[in-house]
Amino acid sequence: MSTLGTLPKVVAFGGGHGLHASLSALRRVTDRLTAVVTVADDGGSSGRLRTELGCLPPGDLRMALAALCGDDQTGRAWARVLQSRFGGDGPLAGHAIGNLLIAGLWQQLDDPVAGLDMVGELLRTRGRVLPMSSVPLQIEADVLGLDPMAPDEMCTLAGQATVAKTRATVQAVRLIPKDPPAHPEAVAAVRDADAIVLGPGSWFTSVIPHLLVPDLRDAILTTEAKRILVLNMAAAEETDGFTASRHIELLAEHAPTLRLDVVLANDQFAESDRHLAKFAASLGAELVVADVGVHDGTARHDPNRLAAAYSELLIG
Repeated sequence: MSTLGTLPKVVAFGGGHGLHASLSALRRVTDRLTAVVTVADDGGSSGRLRTELGCLPPGDLRMALAALCGDDQTGRAWARVLQSRFGGDGPLAGHAIGNLLIAGLWQQLDDPVAGLDMVGELLRTRGRVLPMSSVPLQIEADVLGLDPMAPDEMCTLAGQATVAKTRATVQAVRLIPKDPPAHPEAVAAVRDADAIVLGPGSWFTSVIPHLLVPDLRDAILTTEAKRILVLNMAAAEETDGFTASRHIELLAEHAPTLRLDVVLANDQFAESDRHLAKFAASLGAELVVADVGVHDGTARHDPNRLAAAYSELLIG
């Protein structure tokens, strides 16, 4: 655990834009930071590289590295380079530059973590990025309402990109292969952490999957670190129409023995659900409500406001 005068060691779980937002805030609070990232993306540039090279999908890992770049001119420039994509209609069209850099290093080093660490050193990131599993994964979901003529019929969807875009109601998700191996360094980071942060992000494809990798789930369930759940700004996409309470309930359904210390919710999302505090308490958590969103009418976390909330929870 952290001692007086030292910054807390924090592990943040997720993928995509949700984890990017969380890391962008957390790096303002501590540089003892590890991102543990989902590896089930099968769409776009990541999906193409995964299919062609048999590697882990690099896209969410790239976004995490970009989020950890510094706020100075050099850091911002590297973040833009990582995130930029090739144009045109040739073989490289649509590929993110950072994805190709990461995949190229993986081929050279034959070690995903060594490749990510090398990119981190190049970018002088405030923290480290690790894959949640040692192998690329597939997400499979049970959904209702896929066929409007049979709204009560349960159907199965496969693939992260497909599940993320479905207009059917997702009931549960699982990983293929079942019980995949966690990356040992990710497990070690959780066991050594002062705090862990789950969410925000796409609930079924970026947040819940961490609880479906046995060794990683066990580390999350048994760690002595403070466990913080960050809810999304609003229900959207995969959980469109779900209450804030339902988000918590879904975590409990996928990991029945999960216990939390804090549930952090944006004020507007919390105010729309009078049962939220009760559901948080059912997992042992205190509900903390704060204004952590941007004020431009979009449902996005503001890095500075979220950082202030993290600082209060992690440092006091």
